[in-house]
Amino acid sequence: MKARVFVSPKTTVLDPQGQAIRSALHSLGYAAIADVRQGKLFEIAIADGVTREQALKDLETIAHEVLANPVIEEYQVELPD
Repeated sequence: MKARVFVSPKTTVLDPQGQAIRSALHSLGYAAIADVRQGKLFEIAIADGVTREQALKDLETIAHEVLANPVIEEYQVELPD
């Protein structure tokens, strides 16, 4: 089983990397790009025999306590069927 955890700055938090990317895209002629938010993607392999429910519980805990800083970042856990 494979999972993905997406971590990105909260919309209320300044994202200087995203702004730099947007600026670079504008200088390359992509003026239609209004905003860029830069984040992190974690692809996590779950061991065989772990139930979907346990995997989701563990992933939520890991995302909240280890992968993201919940004060300034938000996260999304995906565990495809």
